Amino acid sequence: MTGITGSDEELAQRAIGLLELTSLNNDDTVERIIALCHRAMTPFGPVAAVCVAPRFAGLARRTLDDWQAREIKVVAAVNFPGGTASTQTVESQTQAALMAGADEIDLVYPFRALMAGNRLAGAQMLTACKAICEGRAGLTVTLETGVLRDPQIIHDVCRRVIEVGPAFIKTSTGKVCVNVTPQAARIMIEAIAELGGQVGFKAAGGVHTLAQANLYLDMALSRFGPLWFGPDKVRIGAASLLDDLLLRLGMCG
Repeated sequence: MTGITGSDEELAQRAIGLLELTSLNNDDTVERIIALCHRAMTPFGPVAAVCVAPRFAGLARRTLDDWQAREIKVVAAVNFPGGTASTQTVESQTQAALMAGADEIDLVYPFRALMAGNRLAGAQMLTACKAICEGRAGLTVTLETGVLRDPQIIHDVCRRVIEVGPAFIKTSTGKVCVNVTPQAARIMIEAIAELGGQVGFKAAGGVHTLAQANLYLDMALSRFGPLWFGPDKVRIGAASLLDDLLLRLGMCG
């Protein structure tokens, strides 16, 4: 299948609609999250989603609703960033975020436990989180592929996660030394294809430019075709990418 085509301006505008604009810093403030929501409503259309800590999910949802931007999803990141919380803690974070108004949950898979040989921790946490989200919110599972590293490990965990049925699998938190890579993205996309192409793909961590975003968007489009080219199937998670997209469209970030 062919990849994405068009001028830089066309590609930048398309990428805005697939962007998950992120602020997941320890020092985030009310003012910063409100500013994030304002940036999400660009002159060229809304981004797909904003991703924030659970404690800010309600603020983000209320802010976007007040500005008539209900179409922008609010994603709350749980077990973030280290993936070391207990299943009970993750359940509490998830319930609180959903009650506050989050539309989606982004669960960091317990990758450190997996690297230590413990597969059960991931299975239990994912099953518990999926049960809470069922019928209420979409679930993304972030795999931290830069830490997992080994292609076979990444492939195996992708298949196990996909079989549970999340809405998306995601490459990285953006908080480790190695985040999204083309190799990891290809492995994840192929695992999605092997199991029917029903789970979406998110590239995140280190995506700062239109060229970098297009690399990952092109992988997904080339594998699955134009019907997959929407925010319910493919997204780019980033904090600074919007600056470059706006510059391509003749604006300052």
